[in-house]
Amino acid sequence: MPLSLEDKAAGLLIVRLGNNLPPAVTASEQEAEVADLLDRLPIGGLILFNGRWPDTRDTLSRLQAKSERGLIVTTDMERGFGQQVIGGTVYPHAEAFGEAADAETVRTFARQASEEALACGVHVTYSPVADVDRNPANPIIGARAFSADPARAAEHVAAFVAGVHDAGQFATAKHFPGHGGTTGDSHAEMPVLDDDRATMEATDFVPFRAAIDAGVDLVMTAHVVYPALDPDHPATRSPAILRGLLRDEMGFEGVVVTDSLQMAGAKVDGRTEADLAVDLLEAGVDLFVDAVDPEALVAGLAAAVREERLDEGLIDAALARVDALRDTLKARFGEDAFRTPPLPPETIAAPAHQALAERVARDAVEVARGPLPDLGDGTGTLVVLMKPAPRPNEPVTMPMGEAVARLLPGAVYRELEPTHEDQDDVFDEIRLLAAEADHLVLATIARPAAWNTFGLAAREHRFALRLMEAHPTTLVVLGDARGLRGYDACASALVTYSDVAPSQVAAVERLAGGA
Repeated sequence: MPLSLEDKAAGLLIVRLGNNLPPAVTASEQEAEVADLLDRLPIGGLILFNGRWPDTRDTLSRLQAKSERGLIVTTDMERGFGQQVIGGTVYPHAEAFGEAADAETVRTFARQASEEALACGVHVTYSPVADVDRNPANPIIGARAFSADPARAAEHVAAFVAGVHDAGQFATAKHFPGHGGTTGDSHAEMPVLDDDRATMEATDFVPFRAAIDAGVDLVMTAHVVYPALDPDHPATRSPAILRGLLRDEMGFEGVVVTDSLQMAGAKVDGRTEADLAVDLLEAGVDLFVDAVDPEALVAGLAAAVREERLDEGLIDAALARVDALRDTLKARFGEDAFRTPPLPPETIAAPAHQALAERVARDAVEVARGPLPDLGDGTGTLVVLMKPAPRPNEPVTMPMGEAVARLLPGAVYRELEPTHEDQDDVFDEIRLLAAEADHLVLATIARPAAWNTFGLAAREHRFALRLMEAHPTTLVVLGDARGLRGYDACASALVTYSDVAPSQVAAVERLAGGA
């Protein structure tokens, strides 16, 4: 029996399961809501956030049982499966691999991460980030990209795609045609990149061409305007960019997927999500990720066809490309590939995976200013971790604190975060402890984060500067080297290129070892 217009359109939707943003909701906690939606709408798949192993595997299996077409499960796992599912391995950011790892190590990382994802029933990774980190003022790419050098970024992007394919998962190159040169974050606004095409050809396009040559399965669009390519539309809504550049010039034949439709860069004042969806299909989009109102979007696409404002053939072509992913999964793993995760549970957090994450974290630590002081067993040392907006599920004591207790047992350790902004006593205590210390170590988390400001809150930043001016200080940047900016008063400094747990531990190991 032929599919209805609504059923066809629904097959192009990737719906959120779980939420990392306040109020955080685990994937399992949202299962009933998504199951109810599946009773009304045969959606194409899910984007997974905030999972728990093994609960998330079981949640996905139950939801798959309600889907006749088979849900394509996707997730944003740039730093490994553990980025979205607690219990999986968390690896350092891509920039740590770009600084310290060769292409074969990147390929191994991607394979390991994809194997964990497949063991949970996740078929698509929204990685690698194929952006070139070429603008120091960019607030959202940074350590998520492999490199500021287009050739090195391209080499690692291609290796990552190969590793994902080694495992049998699908890879996504993002954010096409390049978000690394912007000064804005498309989560919060619609950035405009005014560079000419020649500049983009020499920088931004290079890793995307490498990804396509490596057989990347999906390409994710950027909610960014590129006047040199299309002065009137952001890439997500641009036929010139998605059909002309990506498909016709670069030869990409896979699935074009949007970045989240809940981002500010995806919205237009005075136009509904359903109206914009028509534009997206005409521009060349195949999959819609994270719609605010999935049912309204589907109804809008169907109405547009019936009112002859949209060619039904565009829906059919997009659905055929998406269904080709399903057919490939079944060919790889059998007809039961959706309802039964294709890899065994012992794949999750395998010892070799954690060992690789720890090795890359150690190798990436760089003494940016030196030499480092000899801290001995930590006696007379105050270590302060200054955090930006906290993430859901952060432990009471961060991994850095645990490492300080183990490797610098004589040191005093404190944490400071924006929730303390109105609490003078926390700042006063640290000020007094610093006055009594022989050595001061200030650690800052410098990570790009969706819908959050890069770096420290204003009061924390001022406080850090005053401490550095008053005391010889070792600065530890847990993340991108941008975190060094504005802290010229520090006597020595480390950069880790990531803030994940292995990188925090690696930083303390270097402090304890000196040099």
